[in-house]
Amino acid sequence: MLKFKPSKLTLAMLSSGFIAMSASSFAAEEAQDENQAEQQDVEVIEVKGFRGSIVESISTKRYSSEVVESISAEDIGKLPDSSIAESIARLPGLAAQRLDGRASKVSIRGFGENESGTTFNGREQVSIGDNRGVEFDLYPSEVMAGVTVYKTPSASLEAEGIAGIVDMQSVKPLSQDGQVIQFNGQFEKTSFEKLNPDGDDTGFRGTFSYIDQFAGDTFGVAFAYSKMTSPNQEKRWNSWGYPEFTGPDGNNYSILGGAKPFVRSSTLNRDSAMLVLEAQPTDKLQMTLDALYVNFTDEKILRGIEVPFAWGQGTIDPDSVVVDQETGFITSAVTQGQRVVVRNDYEERDADLTSLGFNTSYQLSETFILEFDASYSAVERTIWSLESYSGTGRGDNVGIPDDIGYEFNGGNTGAVFNPGLDYGDYDLIKLGGPLTWGWSSALNEKYGIVGTPLENTAQDGFLNTPSIDDELVTLKLAAEQELDNDFVSAVKYGISHRTREKTKDSEGYFMTINSFPDTPVVPEQYRLGTVDLGFIGMGNMIAYDSNAMLRNGEYDLLAESLTNTSHASKSWQVTEEVTNAYIQADLDLEVADMPLTGNVGVRYVYTKQSSDGAASENVNGVVQTSPVSASHDYNHVLPSLNLALQITEEQTLRLGLAKTIARARLDEMNASLLTSYSQTPDSEGNYWSVSGGNIELEPKEATGLDLSYENYFSQEGYVSAALFYKKLDNWIFDGQFEVDMTGVADPNTGIVPPPENSKGTQSGKINGGNGNLWGYELSVTLPFNVFSDSLDGLGLIASHTGIESDIQDPNGNDFELPGLSDSIQNVTVYFERAGWQLRASARKRSDFKGDIYGVGFDTVQVDILGETVVDAQIGYDFGEGGFESLDGLSVFLQGYNLTKEPFTTLSGDNALQVRDYQDYGSTYLLGFSYKL
Repeated sequence: MLKFKPSKLTLAMLSSGFIAMSASSFAAEEAQDENQAEQQDVEVIEVKGFRGSIVESISTKRYSSEVVESISAEDIGKLPDSSIAESIARLPGLAAQRLDGRASKVSIRGFGENESGTTFNGREQVSIGDNRGVEFDLYPSEVMAGVTVYKTPSASLEAEGIAGIVDMQSVKPLSQDGQVIQFNGQFEKTSFEKLNPDGDDTGFRGTFSYIDQFAGDTFGVAFAYSKMTSPNQEKRWNSWGYPEFTGPDGNNYSILGGAKPFVRSSTLNRDSAMLVLEAQPTDKLQMTLDALYVNFTDEKILRGIEVPFAWGQGTIDPDSVVVDQETGFITSAVTQGQRVVVRNDYEERDADLTSLGFNTSYQLSETFILEFDASYSAVERTIWSLESYSGTGRGDNVGIPDDIGYEFNGGNTGAVFNPGLDYGDYDLIKLGGPLTWGWSSALNEKYGIVGTPLENTAQDGFLNTPSIDDELVTLKLAAEQELDNDFVSAVKYGISHRTREKTKDSEGYFMTINSFPDTPVVPEQYRLGTVDLGFIGMGNMIAYDSNAMLRNGEYDLLAESLTNTSHASKSWQVTEEVTNAYIQADLDLEVADMPLTGNVGVRYVYTKQSSDGAASENVNGVVQTSPVSASHDYNHVLPSLNLALQITEEQTLRLGLAKTIARARLDEMNASLLTSYSQTPDSEGNYWSVSGGNIELEPKEATGLDLSYENYFSQEGYVSAALFYKKLDNWIFDGQFEVDMTGVADPNTGIVPPPENSKGTQSGKINGGNGNLWGYELSVTLPFNVFSDSLDGLGLIASHTGIESDIQDPNGNDFELPGLSDSIQNVTVYFERAGWQLRASARKRSDFKGDIYGVGFDTVQVDILGETVVDAQIGYDFGEGGFESLDGLSVFLQGYNLTKEPFTTLSGDNALQVRDYQDYGSTYLLGFSYKL
């Protein structure tokens, strides 16, 4: 068998401990022992801090069998970002989508977060949303040791994903050199002053970590606790849409239908604790137990004025209409006699994440290792989202109307209004719904207002309370047999079984003020002054504590699910049982006197999926439901090949071939249905009309090819160029399919239709369509000391990714992948010397489609404009600066989104038709780290 022969540079890196996380570190250590005499002649230069982290990341990439990108922390708690999403978004080919100003969802090479797998210490993780995509801002960087992104798979990797796999790693205490006790602290400030009087514009973060070894380095402990209170503020323009309007000249133009601009003040509270216990009582036995717990509470205070325009009750003054002839868009107009809704909203999103893992390996012989792994991952998420309405009177035609004009000021920033009323006047603005939004027969009957002028006026607010429970249990048994031949160094094989159960409960409540039908002024004890809506021209607006009012019983509640079928159709349980078996050969041979390493393998995946839900129908204004259950099973064979040809000691050619899958979103697989029966068949000859989830959805499939060239010209530097291609099949689109409704009763009559009328047409998600995605990736890490020793410590990290696709749906229409930006760039300039640590980073992506939360917290897809986010950091390490008495202490100042880049989505192709314009401002952090 060919033995890996490291260069002197590699030996120096090994002795410094920089490739401890490398997939091939075991082989390298073996080579180190064989070349001990050569190693003794090497001068070891230890590189610490950010540069040390670069060296370790490069080493992981260089010695991995797969195509990977990685980030690592020199010590636990040293990653400089607020979440893992911020950190990995700077890697080549990766891009982040922001949620409430924070990087949250991550796409890999043009694929959205649902097309990639996420693991913690190699074990799949659950998610807090309806779908599979992990929101990475749940995971604190402060308690992580590093992240590896696998762009090509191998058969032994447990997670699945067409785009790739993101593996977060905890520290290994027995791999550390001695005891570590460390404290980190940060003070946080937003560039906006308080946008809401009860909001926060300052916060803090603190981390304590402890690592130690006992019993002759046979038992190790690592513990980290992190607490964060992070403020975030936003000035937001949001539109209802842009309908057609007949202008003064008789032609149709697009006009603003309505708008909901507001200011938001959020506070993210996150408590995280991680514990790792590692034991190696003998040379043959090794055991590791790791646990991660995260409590995540995101509190949002939102205040603004909802302005109906073309879709309102007012009359548009034809003489005020200004049309942009080039786009056919009305850029300015005035609506007369309009009544608006003053909104004082509150939202609280709470999630608890628990991740437990136990791994043990036993060396039965010198060449045979047996491994057992068990893990548990769970999330519980609840949302409390309330809207409180007020205005000048109850109902459409009560109260003082307003004449309001608007003008779009160009770009993508939305419109500025010109109102005639003072919305900061507590005597003018009173509690109660100013528009007839309470279209519920149960609500009307409760207050006895059917057939009266007050009909449909009892909705004075709304409360949404969806919840998610997601639980995953995995068991794995694996073995590795080392071989002694000229081709295969080891054979790995194993079997695993995982069960995942995800449950969503949806409910909403109409809120009605206790004094209905009166419209009282806001009680003094709930008044908070005013908020400034000058950024949209609306002036001051009253601010009151609607959450306290609700919790103190000032509102009555009525469940919306009594008369609205949407909650029944959005409540479901999906269960997945997945059994895997794999075999993989690790390759180690020579081709034309050049080392060739890698792996070849195949994974067999058998899946059984089932769902419990409800079939619902609105009968005479009342929702009727009946239980529904469905199941489906299928299997896949997934071969993979990874090859790395070492042309020289510095240059490597890589080839990756693999078939991969990405499972359907869990909310798309639910069994809940909306049904209706008609005596007259539809165009397909079916009598039932059905909409809902589809449990028979199967995974999207891709056959991928990766080819890359890597040149590691320095301990701290490399350059690479990569080409990638994926043939996509079995994608998921909206469509229709036939369903069997035999034995199901017509909800209106209770009578089961005859068998010949038992077929139905269901609208939902279907498999179909195909296409191709291809692209290239260029990346470089360039330490300037390769040019001159005087530039030691100065460097550049940069990457560019270009992506194209030609995907079509089952009807032959072009389709754009969610998360696909056709251009992604990342650049970081750093300087680290004599204790000084400076870094400036920019990440840029072009326009893309992305998923956001819509009405009722449904996931909706929108067009998102490209963005460039700039961050910077300056710090000083006193120990590295020569202050021995302060050794271990470092301080830093960070700034995020320094250019105040907004998050902008559009409604259609017209750049003036802004759906969302979210201005977050900048965020600054001042902090320290002290290591005993």
